[in-house]
Amino acid sequence: MRSLRPLEGVRVLDLTRVLAGPFCTMLLSDLGAEVIKVERPVFGDDSRAFTPFVGGESAYFMSINRGKKSVTVNLKHPKGKELVLRLAKLCDVLVENFRPGVMEELGLGYSALREVNPRLIYASISGFGQTGPYREKPAYDLIIQGISGMMSITGPDPDHPTKVGSSIADIFAGVFGAIGILAALRAREVTGRGQWVDVAMLDSMLAVLENALARYFATGVPPRPMGNRHPSIAPFSSVRASDGYVNVACGNDELWRRFCKALGMEYLLEDPRFATNSERVEHMGELERAIEERTSSMRVEEIIAKLEALEVPCGPINDVSQVVEDAQVLAREMIVEVLHPKVGKVKVPGVPIKLSDTPGEVRAPAPLLGEHTEEVLSSLLGLSREEISALREEGAI
Repeated sequence: MRSLRPLEGVRVLDLTRVLAGPFCTMLLSDLGAEVIKVERPVFGDDSRAFTPFVGGESAYFMSINRGKKSVTVNLKHPKGKELVLRLAKLCDVLVENFRPGVMEELGLGYSALREVNPRLIYASISGFGQTGPYREKPAYDLIIQGISGMMSITGPDPDHPTKVGSSIADIFAGVFGAIGILAALRAREVTGRGQWVDVAMLDSMLAVLENALARYFATGVPPRPMGNRHPSIAPFSSVRASDGYVNVACGNDELWRRFCKALGMEYLLEDPRFATNSERVEHMGELERAIEERTSSMRVEEIIAKLEALEVPCGPINDVSQVVEDAQVLAREMIVEVLHPKVGKVKVPGVPIKLSDTPGEVRAPAPLLGEHTEEVLSSLLGLSREEISALREEGAI
């Protein structure tokens, strides 16, 4: 007997595309929600056109749209709009990531949907949110990383502002969107009413600026990029080996002592420049040079083995091909296979939230465009084959 999934019985109408919205609904699907993805006829989600392709299908799209049902609906067609309204009446959650105002223009804004279904959780994920002077501006991850200040603290130095490698503005907006939806579902159990969840990519980036904001408010000095260093802890960086680099994090003086002992550098413990963490931070460049005089002749594996023997936090800098084969990653089932109807076996990230009694899972592959149109319209709305064919001929689906 299979376990109950935590969001089993929750139905989500997904009007999102590209990344922030689809990442949110992917999380909900992995936790057991039924996600009905509404896509444009013919073209579908923009990300279906993103390279690389496997068997004619976008690897990008397949990764973040697993477990969803695809229904093609023309939102600009009166009968298409009517289908969305009817589906929304039967759903617990609607998620959209159009620019603010677009859903209202389509007659599908929160006020209209609330009339149809007062219990509906209506989630909007956008670049800048539903309020404020930037609300109507278009946004992509790169734009938000720049505006948020994230790029000003990332990279080797101030002359080379650097985007974080992953699209974290999109991803965090999706994560916060999912959290907001779960909070609204819990509140509905008490109030009996749905509500509007408004999540902005910019807000999400401000929320994860870590201690950069705290440092600025405390000192009045804008933080600057430091590469892989930490502004308040040393050594806390990537140290050079003969065949690569090792990340090392000595978060207190005890770890610093173990670090020196492990690598045979006890002499550094007698150097007054490195006696305390604050001294080490002040003399960070000198400290790194002193460490690398020793480590640059050692191999990565040797350094890690010596540090791990004394429980000093450390690790290699893997590339993607290495991390997907890592024993810990595999033990945690963070790479899973699904069987796609067109492509065959596809590997995707697993579910990062591990629940003991009601686990989530990647239940199905990403859908083909419109794969579930007839199924959803017939089973949920009671439409006949003839009615569905007529809607298709009229350009509504």
